[in-house]
Amino acid sequence: MKPETIRRRSPLSWVPTVYFAMGLPFILVNMVSTLMFRGLGIDDARIALWTSLIILPWSLKPIWSPLMEMFRTKKFWVVSTQLISGLGLALTALTLPLPDFFPYAVALMGVIAFSGATHDIATDGVYITELSKDQQARFIGWQGAFYNIAKVFAMGGLVYLAGALKERVGIVEAWMIVMALCGALLFLLGIYHLRMLPSGGEATAHAGSVGEALRETGAIFRGFFRKRYIGIYIAFIVFYRFAEGLVIKIVPLFLNAPLDNQGLGLTEQQIGLYYGTFGVIAFVVGSILGGYFIAWLKLRRALFPLITIFNIPFVVYALLAWFQPASPLLICGGIVFEYFSYGFGFVGLTLFIMQQVAPGPHKMAHYAFGSSLANLGVMLPGMASGWLCDQVGYHRFFLWALMATIPIFLIAWRIPFAHPDTEEGAAQAVEKELTDE
Repeated sequence: MKPETIRRRSPLSWVPTVYFAMGLPFILVNMVSTLMFRGLGIDDARIALWTSLIILPWSLKPIWSPLMEMFRTKKFWVVSTQLISGLGLALTALTLPLPDFFPYAVALMGVIAFSGATHDIATDGVYITELSKDQQARFIGWQGAFYNIAKVFAMGGLVYLAGALKERVGIVEAWMIVMALCGALLFLLGIYHLRMLPSGGEATAHAGSVGEALRETGAIFRGFFRKRYIGIYIAFIVFYRFAEGLVIKIVPLFLNAPLDNQGLGLTEQQIGLYYGTFGVIAFVVGSILGGYFIAWLKLRRALFPLITIFNIPFVVYALLAWFQPASPLLICGGIVFEYFSYGFGFVGLTLFIMQQVAPGPHKMAHYAFGSSLANLGVMLPGMASGWLCDQVGYHRFFLWALMATIPIFLIAWRIPFAHPDTEEGAAQAVEKELTDE
């Protein structure tokens, strides 16, 4: 089949499926595996240690993303890693009946984690390379929607299936079936994308030896920090989700805490229902609408409204903490509003990294750098959030979260755009950047 034919296919034929395939390995390794290992008799300390270690590749992926610029097409990496992850899950299923299965299962999941992180880099590379600026905006919401559908599928459907099968065939066999089904699904997605996924372009860097590879990697890293406006862009990326990072660990604790401890007194079942059902639906709708909103206004005009919508939920939680309403409907409405706003506003950060930070000769690697900085902006405040909440209580904590939104508004008010929203202007800006490098 000719490449031109593949390019004419609608992005809806591959964007939802490839981002579903991106989310599935991460959720399986990071979340579902903890329930599986506990059901199979592993103690909590070993589960927490090893499941935390094996997800490390998702934090370290910028290290090897430059190397992927030097070999084969992005499609090659996407399809290969889907097949490898599928095979890894099938082999994990085969280890579960073994007497000393845990180290083998963890080792295989470590391979799946590395494969999954590599898949993430290449998938984003295909998206950035193959889609125009307008298409990137329109379909950015489909990205987040189907990534989170994979989360619901895994944490909802697969965990439920394991529980149902446990009563019929036993706990070991139940998890064997679940892991094998996931492996088969990823393998089938790999075969599907072998036909349907665009190539993402040839390698943009080349190396004939280890020394050349290291020099090229260094050049790609230096190129990122030499980009126009990179200092303010790094600040923008880090502070975009700063308030979210502050509250993300605290909100579930606040919802569950007793009323006399400044909480809302919800049960675990209520929290699971509000977040896992209504919240996810709201997130999917918000993500898709956010993408079309950017496509309508263009990123420059849409960015400040997106940041505003993204941060309004912190006002809602401050009000919930202050008034402590007893109405489940009101509390559920606040959670649904949070998820909708999060989905709607988050696409602004993703598209900003794609269209203002990543452009240049090494889009795939530089997008990986930018997305890692975004994760850093969540991790750093999250590390201090528990201590701060203990010091000031829930009432004042959410006021601090509101104050934490101030930097991103100040930065966004005057943030420069290195690359225009129009296709013609963007091409000229990239050409200038290539000349400068």
